Amino acid sequence: MQTRKLGRNGPEVSALGLGCMGMSFAYGTTPDKKAMIKLLHQAIERGVTFFDTAEAYGPFTNEELLGEALAPLRDRLVIATKFGFKDGVANSGLDSRPEHIKAVADASLKRLRTNRIDLFYQHRVDPNVPIEDVAGAVKELIRSGKVRYFGLSEAGVESIRRAHAVQPVTALQSEYSLWWREPEQTVLPVMQELGIGFVPFSPLGRGFLTGAINDKTQFDSKDFRTNLPRFTAEARQANRAVVDLLERVASQKRATPAQIALAWLLAQKPWIVPIPGTTKLARLEENLGSTEIQLTAADLQEINEVAARIAVQGARYPEQLQRTVGR
Repeated sequence: MQTRKLGRNGPEVSALGLGCMGMSFAYGTTPDKKAMIKLLHQAIERGVTFFDTAEAYGPFTNEELLGEALAPLRDRLVIATKFGFKDGVANSGLDSRPEHIKAVADASLKRLRTNRIDLFYQHRVDPNVPIEDVAGAVKELIRSGKVRYFGLSEAGVESIRRAHAVQPVTALQSEYSLWWREPEQTVLPVMQELGIGFVPFSPLGRGFLTGAINDKTQFDSKDFRTNLPRFTAEARQANRAVVDLLERVASQKRATPAQIALAWLLAQKPWIVPIPGTTKLARLEENLGSTEIQLTAADLQEINEVAARIAVQGARYPEQLQRTVGR
């Protein structure tokens, strides 16, 4: 497995991490716990060293899963988790008061069965708490040895700069893929300037860019994609053009659309570390295969030129969720 340095001063991690949310949250029926522990071990065997979770995934059960699965191999791994929601529940509102951050850190350490959190993200910027206070609280956790690195998720440029001035931000996590390229406009240049690593979540468009989803796909009633405008049947039909592009390039490279989507991301910057999630070994192996694909300058130009002519249909989030992004 190839490795990458997460930002100028961050840890060295596998070129692809593993997003673990779907192992216990958000995509309908919860997978079997033993099967997910086995998958986590299989990921480590294949060289994955970077694992992403959050107290809100469950809530709490995803951290507990990782704690049970990863504790025996802890020193080989980089584990990222997140704080910032009231009671750890994503739809209960934001809470990044310093005392709450510290309480979440202690609780996450217990669930993860570890003595330190490698990367501690603020899950969403809390408009009621100055970002300087948030950064200051994490700075204290770093000084105490409970946290190694500070991260932000879905933060805007102003918040990033203000936080970074108090405690250097090691990584920003935000959605980024061929069908959501907004970070290129302002965020990525600031990452380059400040030496901050970038961790794209949903790098496969929540499964759409794999080609396995079409306008006829029926989602589980508990699958949160049923609430996303981009996943209406009409939007899925219109957005098939993105998958068609990936399939054309994949056929030339003897690869899959998912592998091309990930290889495209890896080719953007050497400090980008995508975290595709999966609950299946075959998909894990497929994703990891993307690190062996070399896209030439001509390949990248072709992808960018064709993608620029595709108008992706449907909002990324419902309006109330989008309001929490980019502050």
